Amino acid sequence: MDNSSDLNSGDLNQIDPRPVLIVTGLVQEARIAAGPGMIVICSSSDPQQLRALLATLDSSTFRGVISFGVAGGLDPSLKSGDVVVATEVLAGDTRFLAGLALNEEVIASAALRRRRVIRGGLAGVEQVIAATACKAALHSETGAAAVDMESHIAAAYAAKAGIPFAALRVISDPASRSLPALAKSAIKPNGDIDLRKVLRGVARNPRTLRALVSTGIDFNRALRSLRGCRGFISGGEGLAAANA
Repeated sequence: MDNSSDLNSGDLNQIDPRPVLIVTGLVQEARIAAGPGMIVICSSSDPQQLRALLATLDSSTFRGVISFGVAGGLDPSLKSGDVVVATEVLAGDTRFLAGLALNEEVIASAALRRRRVIRGGLAGVEQVIAATACKAALHSETGAAAVDMESHIAAAYAAKAGIPFAALRVISDPASRSLPALAKSAIKPNGDIDLRKVLRGVARNPRTLRALVSTGIDFNRALRSLRGCRGFISGGEGLAAANA
């Protein structure tokens, strides 16, 4: 299934008062994305919760959808903090083309800040891909640069509504790093991190501490990079039509 926008740069230059819908998985991502001209929703890294949230929204009130947040690395060359601007989103046999992409001036601006920005595919999954072997297998199967649990759902919503879709994702855990089981299970229903659960887990198994610290460092680096990308989605001004 293909989903591409017929928008051209002239269309984007027209004034459209409708907000952009920003889809995130974690509350930290939602806080970064929030601002004028945005309606931000957070799935708490729960695909079914995201679908339920989207079902309550009137898609005609949005002028576009952007998936925004962190992702797991699949391309071994990508490090935490690197930025992936989606060219497409792959989920099983379904393929959604990203109808919007960052323009060259924005990418050049990001490079000046020592932030690596690439264009590539995103793999959409229903569960966290934690093990390095699983990441390698998914990369081999899809060729995607990164993986997340929101972009394919956001893309499907945009496709059904016939509105433009884009995705910007920052690598948190690179392909070479496995996510500790505790890191996967410590997300609260509101999308925040359950620090008490993390501390209890470390107390029960101190050997997990090193992996958690490394994961935390990667995650914080990714969030800093994501904050630097905030201007890219402000009202959609930093976006240009992919087909232009």
